[in-house]
Amino acid sequence: MLSVRGTRPVPRWVVILSVLVLLIGILLAIAPVRHALLRGAGHALVKNDRIEPADVIVIAADARAVGALEAADLVREGISRRIALFFYEPDRADRELARRGAPTVDLNTLTLEQLHAMQVHAAIEVIPGSIAGTTDEGEILGRWCRERSIRTLLFVSTTDHSRRARRVLNRALADYGTRVIVHASRYSSFDPDSWWQSRDGRRTELTESEKLLLDLLRHPFS
Repeated sequence: MLSVRGTRPVPRWVVILSVLVLLIGILLAIAPVRHALLRGAGHALVKNDRIEPADVIVIAADARAVGALEAADLVREGISRRIALFFYEPDRADRELARRGAPTVDLNTLTLEQLHAMQVHAAIEVIPGSIAGTTDEGEILGRWCRERSIRTLLFVSTTDHSRRARRVLNRALADYGTRVIVHASRYSSFDPDSWWQSRDGRRTELTESEKLLLDLLRHPFS
């Protein structure tokens, strides 16, 4: 421990921590280093497996428009001739709007219309079941793949959600013998190379980083 006459000794760990904080501050002050660290944090959320032919392309529940665009491209590339999307259950606001006779948007119908408008030549199926989060996606997909003997599944996700989705789906589908390929849509709004430049990007990075960290702590070996 370090000490000065007449003062309480300073613990060694405090000195070491202070030096580390100072060094980190100096590194962050250097633009190229700061940008490299920020890009690294952005790419930590992203997972893009090598694209291969699959039995079905599944659009993530929160991907919708960006997922539909990506799925249309993948079908044209010959990756699969089958698309599945999760059932959209109207929320409380939708139900109240309907009760009052006001128009609402059925996201299932909208996504189907978007795919048809893009002249996607594929069999399209809606996966039944209520989705409240990524864990629900994994559980519902597991049962659905078993019932349909799906061997290879290409899961289209938003960029920021792709790595966590990969971990969840690997755990959920491992016992069913289904191979999962996760693909981050090129049309996602989250850019891992510049997320810090917008308020939405910063909010997304913070939120998804917390969720990914929690998943890592709960399932460190998945």
